[in-house]
Amino acid sequence: MATETTRTATGSQQAMDECIRACLDCMKLCQQCAAQCIDQGSKEMARCIKLCLDCADMCAVCVTLMSRGSGYAAALCGVCAKACEACAAECEKGDADNIMRQCAEACRRAAKLCQQMAA
Repeated sequence: MATETTRTATGSQQAMDECIRACLDCMKLCQQCAAQCIDQGSKEMARCIKLCLDCADMCAVCVTLMSRGSGYAAALCGVCAKACEACAAECEKGDADNIMRQCAEACRRAAKLCQQMAA
């Protein structure tokens, strides 16, 4: 019985560690994408910039809460998953720009793992 409990706890920790890594990657790429969009100076990119910054901030808070084992981590992960999905959808509207594509992919991965943490 103790072995099963240890195995479950280890599996949960591994899932959380994977989610933390995905959130960190997403946060980094969202910041880079927002910076590039700002550099373009186009008003059409305003929504993308806002969503990237929202997503990056949500991911940062999720990492903090998961890292310290907060009881609020799962609830925030659910909200973060929604922010990541919205950001991915917006970045996918852009041209085939490399950073926007990478950002969308990172957002989709973080959204999937955050949703699993929220469940």
